[in-house]
Amino acid sequence: MKVCTDACVLGAFSDVGMGGRVLDIGTGTGLLALMAAQRNPTALIDAVEVDEAAFGQAVENIANSPFAGRVPIIRTRIQDFCPDTAYDRIITNPPFYTNHLRSPDAAVNRALHTDELPFPDLLAAVVRLLKPAGQWWVLLPPYETDQLTDLAATLALVPFQRLTLRHHAQKPAFRIITGFSFQQRSVLEEKLTIYETNNRTYTPEFRRLLGDFYLIF
Repeated sequence: MKVCTDACVLGAFSDVGMGGRVLDIGTGTGLLALMAAQRNPTALIDAVEVDEAAFGQAVENIANSPFAGRVPIIRTRIQDFCPDTAYDRIITNPPFYTNHLRSPDAAVNRALHTDELPFPDLLAAVVRLLKPAGQWWVLLPPYETDQLTDLAATLALVPFQRLTLRHHAQKPAFRIITGFSFQQRSVLEEKLTIYETNNRTYTPEFRRLLGDFYLIF
């Protein structure tokens, strides 16, 4: 599976706390779980993945990391996941396509389309699994962010922080990272541009955020 730049930003930007329990919904390669383990050196991190191939890749990646003892990988649908405790932090890079052309590859469809994890199911899982004082961090395109925010409000989950991502300064926003909680507060709005206008050179802000994770810096 491909590792996307925007997912790396989610892993570096989201507040994964100190200690406690963290849940990565749809871990894929295990990227977000591993980044959370690196940033929060005492957390226990559950990584949930339903796809067989992705699960196998996550198992291999986490087993070859220094964090294997703190990051169990569970193969199940999040709708069926019943842990013995709630979580301080939840991070999610969910599928979001609803009416787009399908790939002949079923695994690609599971990763990109909402059939396996529609927003109402995702929200129900977050409400069930997140502690009252916990935080949920999610990455989506702008339109889907608005959809999810409206649905989340009906369950008393409200945004408190947003990071808007652009490829470069002349491009429109293509992803938004949102932090949700059950506690009403003003929303902190931030922006991050990934590249300079030549679309090749990373901006200083991006380098600072990802400096602990990108070997090319």
